[in-house]
Amino acid sequence: MFKRVFYLVVFVFTTAIFAQSYTKHTVAKGETVPTIAQKYKVTPYEIYKLNPDAKNGIQPNAVLLIPKSVQVPAKPIAAAPPKEKIHEVVAGETKYSIAKKYGITVADLEKLNPEIKESLPLGFKLKLTTIVHTPTAVVPAKPKATSTSITTHEVVVGETKYSIAKKYGVSVDELVKQNPEIKDNLPLGYQLKINKGTTVVPIVEEVKPHAKPIDLLEYTVKSGETVYSLTHLFNLSEASLVGLNPSLKEGVKEGMVIKVPANSSFSKETKSSLKDLAKSIASQKKKQLVLFLPFNATKIQSDSVTLVSERLKKDKFLNLTLDFYAGALMAIDSAKTLGMNVDIKIFDSEETKNSTTALSVISSPSFANTDAVIGPFYQVNVEKVAAVLESKNIPVISPLSKDDGKAYKNLYQSMPQNEAIKKAMFDYMHTKNGNIIAVIDPKKLAIKQYIQDYQKGTKIVGSADKIGFVGDSIKKYFVKDRMNYVVLVSEKTGTVFTVTNTMQTAMKDYQVQLVILEPNETLDFEEVDLKRLTKLKMTYPSASRDTDSDEASQFDIAFKKKNKIFPNQYAVRGFDLTFDTLLRLSQNKSFDQSITDDATEQIESKFDYAKKLSGGFANNGIYILYYDEDLTIKQAQ
Repeated sequence: MFKRVFYLVVFVFTTAIFAQSYTKHTVAKGETVPTIAQKYKVTPYEIYKLNPDAKNGIQPNAVLLIPKSVQVPAKPIAAAPPKEKIHEVVAGETKYSIAKKYGITVADLEKLNPEIKESLPLGFKLKLTTIVHTPTAVVPAKPKATSTSITTHEVVVGETKYSIAKKYGVSVDELVKQNPEIKDNLPLGYQLKINKGTTVVPIVEEVKPHAKPIDLLEYTVKSGETVYSLTHLFNLSEASLVGLNPSLKEGVKEGMVIKVPANSSFSKETKSSLKDLAKSIASQKKKQLVLFLPFNATKIQSDSVTLVSERLKKDKFLNLTLDFYAGALMAIDSAKTLGMNVDIKIFDSEETKNSTTALSVISSPSFANTDAVIGPFYQVNVEKVAAVLESKNIPVISPLSKDDGKAYKNLYQSMPQNEAIKKAMFDYMHTKNGNIIAVIDPKKLAIKQYIQDYQKGTKIVGSADKIGFVGDSIKKYFVKDRMNYVVLVSEKTGTVFTVTNTMQTAMKDYQVQLVILEPNETLDFEEVDLKRLTKLKMTYPSASRDTDSDEASQFDIAFKKKNKIFPNQYAVRGFDLTFDTLLRLSQNKSFDQSITDDATEQIESKFDYAKKLSGGFANNGIYILYYDEDLTIKQAQ
């Protein structure tokens, strides 16, 4: 009670003194400090300075004090006083980079701004006296002939050299040549100068430096963590992580607080064992599961039997839906057989890529007692449903999308994302103390950039478009007494043969194993003998597995008996996800607690959910599979 009265007195006292300089803001749902700062044209630092508790997070309906923007009247131009400039600190900047940008020393910068001697807060407004020159930003204006067009681009979270080069129509090499500072990394917030090579010249004007706000969260470093482990934990490059946290250059210490972008994936180690939830079904209050499946029945009702038949032949999305539905029905039958106390409702979500009727179903009485939702299928639609149900904490499970979309605390991405799949393959090779060599086609720039940013210990072998490469360029990286993993990132038949021939020849002297990161159509051609791949035990990461287990055989037989056809991957997916969700709803604990505690495995899928830093959960249940010499696909241990 004393604490509550004390806070009230402080608040009243502060308001009385500063009423003329500050305003109050009531936090709305979904707002963050950076978005509020942008709204009032102030910096996050100024808000944190006035509301220190906001550093620990803000809640809806909380009241923040916001400094009012002060308009300073223009002064007559003086004859010679040094010009003072303000620079707002953005993500990725350091004292050194700012000092270099404005042509002053770090000592000068600290002298002008003594508050930054210990740290460099994001959003802090630095005072700068233009000792040498004032930097200018280049903006395009009316063109004049005989020169080139230069523009500036600020690096934001998620961008790579390749994506930026592609955006402006230049090569990665040309981008690096024009900006040599990014040769070894790509710092967040860095201002790139890009010469697009067109025949116009810009008129140069001085503009105030501007940065797109980046929502950051804080993370406390745990014992044993390193820069390498943190980059993998948050799926950030080392350059981006250190750019946000310059103190990491001096080493990682337990207990230190670092900043990471709020949309970073928070991946953790997979759980040590898989649990069979069918053995712990609890007799409890009936739970209700809703499935939103895009049958789009209203489009079919007016069609003739012939048109419906033709549509079923051509509409792949509808066939996918029907296959998933057939698998889900098998899961519902299995739940009833096991005595689960559940009620299942299935609604037509009538989806397009940006609309769904699921939202109207949610507002109807038939949805009132829902405990969990599977669907809709399109990511944008499942996010809309999650947004509406977030306040009720009703789990919404995305069944098929691999997109890392908006973050909602009740949204569960059941399909492992592509970045997580690649990471799982590299993590496996690292746990085996492997020597990793990557053969990358020149056109596979995105994967090359990923490996350069996140898998720095990998030796990269490139090849020219026409001449290719020779086997010696791979073999020179082989080492004794360790497994040499050769990651093949090319679909060229010649490259495939060169790599596999080199590896087969080297097998008498070295341990070698072929690895691919994603499906490769070239390897499916008859000209690439399967025995070649099995001899090299070709290994790859996958979100699902083929299995000949007793459970899988029984499912195949039961499905064929009911549907007159064997199940495809979408039918099995429909069973796996629906059955896993029903099992989690039927435990003697909450759905959220089951997600936190238990990793599970159904027929072809593993469900090992991990909490994402920005909110919600991602499935890290990924298989590492390999071609065995008996011509079967097995799971690597």
